[in-house]
Amino acid sequence: MTATLPIRVTVLDTWDEIHFSAPVSTRVVDIKRDALTKARVVGAPEKWLVKYRGAEVPEDGTTLEQAGIEPNGALIVLRRRRQPIR
Repeated sequence: MTATLPIRVTVLDTWDEIHFSAPVSTRVVDIKRDALTKARVVGAPEKWLVKYRGAEVPEDGTTLEQAGIEPNGALIVLRRRRQPIR
């Protein structure tokens, strides 16, 4: 039986907080993609990164368990590059 992990993901483009309950074996990149979709953000997921406790989480196949995400942990999805204000 796979343990599930409740997590919160905030997408900074929309300031939406999305709640997930995912198996600990879920890849971080899949959570990011799902969060961007639920927040209705358009664009390639590669243009965003995921942070946990202020540090970027590697997305190259890293699972929630490998990343050390704790129950009710808060992830942040933000753009890799800042956009200029016009």
